[in-house]
Amino acid sequence: MNVKLDEGMAFGLGVFETIRIERGKAILLQEHISRMRCGIRQLGIEREEVNRRLAPERICDWIKERSMKQGALKIIVTEKNILFAERENPYKPTDYEKGFHLEFSRVRRNETSPLTYLKTLNYGDNILEKRRIKKEGADEPLFLNTRGEIAEGAVTNIFFVKDGRLYTPPVSCGLLPGTVREFIIKNFPACERVIRPEETKNFQEAFVTNSLLGIMPAASLGEKKFTERTFVLKIQKMYRNLLL
Repeated sequence: MNVKLDEGMAFGLGVFETIRIERGKAILLQEHISRMRCGIRQLGIEREEVNRRLAPERICDWIKERSMKQGALKIIVTEKNILFAERENPYKPTDYEKGFHLEFSRVRRNETSPLTYLKTLNYGDNILEKRRIKKEGADEPLFLNTRGEIAEGAVTNIFFVKDGRLYTPPVSCGLLPGTVREFIIKNFPACERVIRPEETKNFQEAFVTNSLLGIMPAASLGEKKFTERTFVLKIQKMYRNLLL
């Protein structure tokens, strides 16, 4: 692999996507590519080779040539590099049965930074907090923004349920708009509003989403336990239909 040193490799000014592969199919492929193209434009690293290689049919051919059936495709684009790689999907059925244990992070998400809203290689806060939380026995940190509002997880978006209604923080709170998040919002009435930590005690269900785990129930957030899963199971069923 011939990787060239540029501002992406040296300073993180690049974008990436991790696309779930199920039965040889790239899930939400167009949504991933659209988000990546947006990031490429905003970072000023557009070029013709990128446009050609990010064509959905080229990506599908890449998957087919490698006989990929399950797992994930990771694509990285920087000013001088376009990298494709396979990886495993680490989530197991037992993870969904148990549900994720969430803890609030001590690190704040910067809602004033343009990088917050792009899937860039600047992922240090996320990885370090994820490692710390894991060592402490939880599964995912949940970031607040500088105003003390709930934003997102290290690698997930967060949803809450109260009285059969879905709530999630708006993008303006400082979060990356995930492809599964957008899929849910398009298919279920969801109220996007500011949610503060003290409000979480009033919710009956919660779950987190990303392209690899899909819909992951939250078993707890700090001291708050989520014992109901009625709404979560409904959304999980809808999402599984997408994978068929």
